[in-house]
Amino acid sequence: MAVNNNLQTNNLKKRMKKVLLSLLMVAGLGLAASAQTEGAVNKISVGPEFLLPMGTLGDVYSLGYGGSVQGEFNVAPSLNLTASAGYISLTPKKEFKDFGFENSGVVPVKAGAKYYFGGNFYGAGELGAAFSTNEGGSTAFVYAPTLGASFAVSDKSSIDLGIRYEGWSNNGTSSFIGIRAAFAFGL
Repeated sequence: MAVNNNLQTNNLKKRMKKVLLSLLMVAGLGLAASAQTEGAVNKISVGPEFLLPMGTLGDVYSLGYGGSVQGEFNVAPSLNLTASAGYISLTPKKEFKDFGFENSGVVPVKAGAKYYFGGNFYGAGELGAAFSTNEGGSTAFVYAPTLGASFAVSDKSSIDLGIRYEGWSNNGTSSFIGIRAAFAFGL
């Protein structure tokens, strides 16, 4: 039992190091970017997502991956409303695959707001629903606070890097750390 707890502690430490490294990378790229405020435009972004399951979700699934599309609609100089949808596939750990567990598919649909703190850094919050694509699956309430950076690569396009905590609530909460790297283009 103690060996299993040590393995879980080591796995958690490794995941937290990856999350910290990702945050530092987002911060570094944001500092290297131009100082113009990215929030004053309408845009659509498309990109891959990578997930590090936590808690009870992390007990069963080793990682997740997928993609999403997000629209940003400017309502004030530094404030955009957002709408997003995507697809996520969660991969079970080997010991659960041995018992017949298969990948789980989820379609998250969210709406929220993104506030640019001057320059390229932003904070965002989204609420929505996550729809299971598995037979007999259910729908969960979604909440997702995000920190990130967006930096211009041309007059009408930018790269958006964000890291978020996302929770799915349905008779308990499943959660993960999500990383999104997207290409955005102005409308």
